[in-house]
Amino acid sequence: PVTQSVSIGPSSESDLLSLFLVITMALPLAVLLLVTFLLLSVFYVKRRYSYWARQKVPFSEPEFPYGSFKDINRKSLADFSTDHYRRWRSTGTRFFGSFLFLEPLLTIVDLDLIKTVLIKDFNYFPDRGVFHNARDDPLSAHLFAIEGNPWRSLRTRLSPTFTSGKMKVMFSTLAAVGDSLSEFLVNEVGCGKDMQIKDVMARFTTDVIGSCAFGIECNSFKEPNSEFRKFGQLVFETPRHSLMMSLFLRLYPDAGKRLRIKSLRDECSEFFYKLVKNMMNYREKNEIERNDFLNMLIQLRKNEKQLSVEEIAAQSFIFFAAGFETSSSNQTFCLYELALNQDCQEKARKCVLDAIKKYGGLTYEAVCDMPYLDQCINEILRMYPSLSILERKAFQDYHIPDSNIVIPKGMKINIPVFAIHRDERYYPNPDVFDPDRFRPEEMAKRHLSTFLPFGEGPRICIGLRFGMLQSRVGLATILSRFKVSPCEKTPIPVEFSNTAIVLQPKGAVWLKVEPL
Repeated sequence: PVTQSVSIGPSSESDLLSLFLVITMALPLAVLLLVTFLLLSVFYVKRRYSYWARQKVPFSEPEFPYGSFKDINRKSLADFSTDHYRRWRSTGTRFFGSFLFLEPLLTIVDLDLIKTVLIKDFNYFPDRGVFHNARDDPLSAHLFAIEGNPWRSLRTRLSPTFTSGKMKVMFSTLAAVGDSLSEFLVNEVGCGKDMQIKDVMARFTTDVIGSCAFGIECNSFKEPNSEFRKFGQLVFETPRHSLMMSLFLRLYPDAGKRLRIKSLRDECSEFFYKLVKNMMNYREKNEIERNDFLNMLIQLRKNEKQLSVEEIAAQSFIFFAAGFETSSSNQTFCLYELALNQDCQEKARKCVLDAIKKYGGLTYEAVCDMPYLDQCINEILRMYPSLSILERKAFQDYHIPDSNIVIPKGMKINIPVFAIHRDERYYPNPDVFDPDRFRPEEMAKRHLSTFLPFGEGPRICIGLRFGMLQSRVGLATILSRFKVSPCEKTPIPVEFSNTAIVLQPKGAVWLKVEPL
C-alpha cells in the first residue's frame, strides 16, 4: 500500500487562489458568493483529507463524502475492517489512519500499544463514544454508552451484581430454562429434524434474560411470537438507523442531541420502559423480592436513592439486549462449528457428560467444570466476536509512545478485534475451528491483545460471567441429549449480516438435530 492523499479540485492552495482571482473579475456578486463557497468547501475537504499525510501516518485513501468507508454498506463490519487490516499489516506499521466522512480515525494494530491504550493509559481513553441521548431517548443512556463520572459511578454500583456468587444464585433460573429447551427439542425433533438453530437459541436466551433480568416467564418455546421476543428482535434485526447513520451519530453526537435524534425505535423504548416501571411498582406494592437483575437495581434505588426509574429501565434494557443477542449468536456459531467438526463435538459431549456424572446433574458446579466446552466457547469467541471493532475516544491529547504522533482530544480510535482474531501470525489456520488453541498452556504463549471478545481493562464487559454461564447451560443441555450435524440447507461457509450492529449470520442457520 502507498500512503497518499486525495486529489480534490486544483492541485494546491496557490492554484485555488489564482482561480479565485480570475473568477472574481468575471462574475456578478451572487454567483461570486456561490463560487466562493464551493471553492472554500473544496479547500476544506482537501485540507481535512490531508490530515494523516501531514501527520506522516500511513492511511487508507478517502473518497468524498464517505471517506475510507465507501463500501461499508456492501460488507459486514467484520469483513470491511479485515480488508483494511490486511492491507496495512504487511507494512509493519503500528497504526494507520482512515476517514469516516470528514473525520480522521486511527486504527491501532500493535498488540503492545492496544494493551497500553486499554489498560495502562485507560484514563486517556475511558469512553467508547457511543451515541446516546438521555433527554429524548432515556433507554439509550445505559452502562455501555454513558461516559465520564456517570459511567464510573454506575459501573462501581453495578459490579457486585455480576459476581460469581450472584451467578450461582441465578443458576436455578437458568437451569429451568435449560429444561424447557430440552423438552422443546424432544417434542420437536422426533427421530431427527432440520432446525433453524439460531431461532432455537434465540428463544432460549430470550427466556433466560426474561427470567433473570425481569422475573418474567416468556415461554418462547410455546409462544415464539410473544411481545418480549418481538421487541428483542426489533432492536438488532431492524434498528432505527442504518449502519452509516449510526456511525455518523457516533462521530457527531452533539449534533445528534441538538437535533433530538433517537437511537432506539419508539415502540421498543415504550415497551421496555413500561415493562420495567410496571414491574417495579408491582414488586414494591406487594413487597416481592426475586433473585434477578431488576431486584438488584431496585435494592440499589432503595439504599442509595440515586437511580431513577429511567436509569433502571436503561440498565435493564441493555442487560436484555446484550445478553439476548450476543449469547444466542455465540451458541449458534458454536453448534454450527461442532456440526461441521464431529470429532470436536464428541469431545465436547464427553466433557459435558463426565461433569454431569461427577456432580450428579447439570448443576452450577458441573457447568463450571467443563474445560473442553469452555475451550469450544472461547474458540467461537475468537472466530466470531460479537463486536468486530472496539472503539475508544480520546478524553485528552495523547502522545503515542515511541512516536511523534499525538492523538487529539475527541478523536476516535479503533481496535480491529475480528481481524486480529483471524490473523495467522497469532492463530495458524485462523479460519479452522480448533478448541485446542485455548488449552491453558497454549493461551499462556499468546499476547493478551490477541483475544479481546469482551474488551479489556476497566471497561471490559460487565456481563462476561453471565454470558459464559448462559452459553455453557444452553450448549451443555443440547450436547448431553442431542447430536447436531449439517443438512442440505446448512450455509457453508457462513456469511455475516451487513446490516446488524453486532456480528450475526446472514440469514438462517439450519442444522440437523437428532436425539442420542
